Amino acid sequence: VQLQASGGGLVQPGGSLRLSCTASGFTLAGYSIGWFRQAPGKKREAVSCLSDGKIVYADSVKGRFTISGDNRKNPVYLQMDDLKPGDTAVYYCAADRGSADPEDYCSGYLSYDYWGQGTQVTVSS
Repeated sequence: VQLQASGGGLVQPGGSLRLSCTASGFTLAGYSIGWFRQAPGKKREAVSCLSDGKIVYADSVKGRFTISGDNRKNPVYLQMDDLKPGDTAVYYCAADRGSADPEDYCSGYLSYDYWGQGTQVTVSS
């Protein structure tokens, strides 16, 4: 059972990337999905969480990032547009068999069953 985030890379400010969250050994159908990121020297922060048919986004990425696909399919994507240098971080996806208010997942009140290895996103000119 493994979860993997991929699709990171180096992009110029204003550019776009699409990250993929892929499960092996199980299907993401019915799972709650979260995207998180951690920049050097900073705490891990929630980017977006999907659960129970609802999606929430961090204020810093609202209007620029979108979870696409849905948790009935594998993989789940994070489309990132209008990237800024402040978006530079290692991005992780997480999955949980439960279903709840996605705010509870993003806030850390609820935890995830699985975490994937991260993918580096660097936004720089």
